[in-house]
Amino acid sequence: MVFEKSACIEPMYQELPFLERFRAAGQDGFAYVEFWSWTDKDLRAVRQAAEDAGVGIAGFNGDAELSLIDPRQKEAYLAFLRRSIAAAREVGARSLTIHSNGLGEGGVVLNSYPELSDTVKLCTMFDNLRSCADLAEESGIRLNLEPLNITTDHRGNFLTTTRMAAEMTRLIGSPMLKVLYDVYHMQLNEGSLCDNIRTYGDQFGHIHVADAPGRHEPGTGEINYRKVFSCLEETGYTGLVGFELIPAETTAQAVQTIMQY
Repeated sequence: MVFEKSACIEPMYQELPFLERFRAAGQDGFAYVEFWSWTDKDLRAVRQAAEDAGVGIAGFNGDAELSLIDPRQKEAYLAFLRRSIAAAREVGARSLTIHSNGLGEGGVVLNSYPELSDTVKLCTMFDNLRSCADLAEESGIRLNLEPLNITTDHRGNFLTTTRMAAEMTRLIGSPMLKVLYDVYHMQLNEGSLCDNIRTYGDQFGHIHVADAPGRHEPGTGEINYRKVFSCLEETGYTGLVGFELIPAETTAQAVQTIMQY
């Protein structure tokens, strides 16, 4: 695989204290690490751990429990995003991940807003994303919009398809607002992985990898990752590939498999 690898050190390296995971990932050959939340972290210690380990920080979630699709939350969403951007700058992170719905513990969708029509949700998200793109361009911190699966992990999430995410980022047209294409989520929601990669790959800012079902390392499920990576190459993707997965057995065994790609 020609892409630089990032390890998501929330589900991986759980056998180690959090700050020790940076060095372990670097020693295992990852060029970058990423994680989920920042508000529960000592940012100064995170930056130092990454620098000591010689790894970059790919990014983390930028929106916490707030939602892009609730018109009442726009001011609060953008205020928290500004704080997340400041946190990204403090630790030297490249990007932030954003979502349509607020997520709670374990990625549970906090509110699916059944009282709002899909039209209101979509238009609100598009309007908010334009403001988000402005903040990203001002700060130099890229935002990656992530569709999530609704079959297994994030029932009730509004943004579920590559097409919806990529068409919005195309219409907004900012180089600092892209799509986080999570192969695991999209296999569960829509399939047709290579067709969607070829059609929308120009909008991808980051890739997440886990096999399906199970969310373990490649080779444990049904996804042909060698074909997926080949398709990404064909589209000209040059960004990071983040391994956001739960080791089937141990992190060491998962890493051994990952490094074969």
